Amino acid sequence: MLWRKFNGDAIVLPIKDAVEEAIKRETQAGYKLKVCIGTDSQVKGKETEFATVIVMLREGRGGFMFIHNEKTLLQYSIKERMLVEVAKSIEIAYELCNLFTTYHVDMEVHADINTNPHFKSNEALREAMGYILGMGFAFKAKPEAFASSSCANKVVN
Repeated sequence: MLWRKFNGDAIVLPIKDAVEEAIKRETQAGYKLKVCIGTDSQVKGKETEFATVIVMLREGRGGFMFIHNEKTLLQYSIKERMLVEVAKSIEIAYELCNLFTTYHVDMEVHADINTNPHFKSNEALREAMGYILGMGFAFKAKPEAFASSSCANKVVN
């Protein structure tokens, strides 16, 4: 799985090692960190592209993120696509959660799903919330889910 920084630089380490390095560097610099993980997707013709982000927030001091893009030719209904986004976020959250526990870093999983029932993505809200909370992770949906609805949205081509 290839990850990169926002400036486009490739991350050559396994993502778990890169995140651990970042946590150590930032905490040694005196920052309290919070991590938000989210995924967004965009359909273009027959292709669906997913962007997953690990947003590392320095309390009161901005932040930075790691980005992974992935394309598929699989076709999804809106609900399926929302749940695939959530699954991709949970996959990376699960891979990293022991690090966050070890270093006492709060983590949230953000879902690009609207809490307003007038939006089609809302069909997936109950399942996504159950999936995320059932894994023991904190959950945010729109409009609070900035990792997926803003950060990942900006880097999905």
